[in-house]
Amino acid sequence: MNETNSIYDWLLSGDPAIVYQVSRDLLEFEESKLIPLKKKIEETGWGYEFLSRQDTETYMWGNGIYSPKWISTTYTLMDLKNLGLPYENTGFRKGIILITEKLWSLPEKPKDRYQDLCICGFLLNLCCYSKIENPKLNQMVDYILDKQFDDGGWNCLWERNPKHSSLHTTINLLEGIREYLDNGYSYRAEELSEARKKAHEFFLIHRLYKSDKTGEIIKKQMTMLSFPSRWWYDILRALDYFQSIDFEYDVRMNDAIELLISKKLKSGLWPVQNKHSGLVHFDMEKTGKASRWNTLRALRVLKKYGK
Repeated sequence: MNETNSIYDWLLSGDPAIVYQVSRDLLEFEESKLIPLKKKIEETGWGYEFLSRQDTETYMWGNGIYSPKWISTTYTLMDLKNLGLPYENTGFRKGIILITEKLWSLPEKPKDRYQDLCICGFLLNLCCYSKIENPKLNQMVDYILDKQFDDGGWNCLWERNPKHSSLHTTINLLEGIREYLDNGYSYRAEELSEARKKAHEFFLIHRLYKSDKTGEIIKKQMTMLSFPSRWWYDILRALDYFQSIDFEYDVRMNDAIELLISKKLKSGLWPVQNKHSGLVHFDMEKTGKASRWNTLRALRVLKKYGK
């Protein structure tokens, strides 16, 4: 048995969420074969564990909407979405409707708190993945387009007049925009498409993790592989985003791709290198050990970009 088959066997011995995404993205199963695999995500394994912790009366997790991190409703919903949970799941959809009602509002008075752009990205991501129709989505789109910086990205601290966009904020918004466009929402869709082209250039001019002025690594944490990513940016999250939208290879990705390859273990697998501190319902994987999530994501990237 060759190394690739051995790695695939290891991946396919994992959680139903891993089996589903390996079958979809690496093995390219037909849709008819994927449907039962996706259904298993809510019936057993990590997906079932997350769902079982939802309060059936309030539809919340962790007794909170956005905090405590990472067991609140918002972050648990993001975990479930990233597993590939069927979007029709009742508890999942009710949770999304709840946080959209609680988290999204535009300031009515000068002293009202501004709307957090990362939260905007999460809400757009979740609502569009679940094909929810809500007039607030149009407000989110207006807000995103209004707050884009001249350099092509976004920054959650925009009200403090920063001079530069944030890779963290920008990846959260791009993932939300991807779901919006992929799921057929039409309001200002052409403008969003143009906005994300500018955001892609913002990533690329930084070679995904380097200063565009000095070439130095912006922050070491961005070079370390984590999952779940929460609101943080790193090279694997960025590369996985690019492959997910079928983005054409750009030579400015190469430093990040080579760095990703260098992180492969002798076993041919990729590890979890970094865990974002905070409360969790449970750990899907051990930090410092071989990771099915990061191996799957790395292989998706390398499948697309020919390495």
